[in-house]
Amino acid sequence: MGFEGKVVVVTGASRGIGREIALAFGRAGGNVACIATTDEGANRTAEAIGQGAKGYALDVSDSAAVDAVFAKIGEDMGTPAVLVNNAGITRDTLLMRMKDEDWDRVMDVNVKGAFLCIRAVSRAMMKARYGRIVNLSSVIGQHGGAGQANYAASKAGVIGLTMAVARELGSRGITCNAIAPGFIESDMTDSLPAEFREYVVKNAPAGRLGTGADVAAAVLFFASEEAAYITGQTLTVDGGLMI
Repeated sequence: MGFEGKVVVVTGASRGIGREIALAFGRAGGNVACIATTDEGANRTAEAIGQGAKGYALDVSDSAAVDAVFAKIGEDMGTPAVLVNNAGITRDTLLMRMKDEDWDRVMDVNVKGAFLCIRAVSRAMMKARYGRIVNLSSVIGQHGGAGQANYAASKAGVIGLTMAVARELGSRGITCNAIAPGFIESDMTDSLPAEFREYVVKNAPAGRLGTGADVAAAVLFFASEEAAYITGQTLTVDGGLMI
């Protein structure tokens, strides 16, 4: 699954799963535009990839900023062949305690952010008659999670967005798929109680939490030529926990 010479945009690339995805594309020969909320985070990943990679600071929920940064990526690197919408946040709390801003911010970053980035790249991809869009959802978007009404709704929304984009852009040589990770070793899961981690290890047929590399491998497949006839799908990467 080579990506030599292809421009790959990865949001949320400063750490965790997003960093692993960006590094994997770099190793596969891609020219990676690493997007993060700060220049420091974006540039740190770009420097780790090396030649051909560049960092860009962006709040993906800011429409004007998204358009400006994607225009800059086009000028600096060329038309993106691959877009990976990985940027996401949580603000977990029980439903009765959830504030409007907790709901709004999660939806703005996780769903609106993916939409804005897809919209920003769609015209160039349609003109090129080629594109691979991969959105990061979650098993929580498929099965729900107590104390995560905002996050679950946002990640379910990402799946719906994925199917709509697949239908709308498929005739132009553009595929759109989603990955639904389970419990992956990352900053987001570091705060999980020890007993829950033990539950995952005991009940997942794979017998462990996942890694960023596990997710990155699935993303690269969806972005590859081998997946050209797959679109509108969601692949669960959870070690079998939810079966």
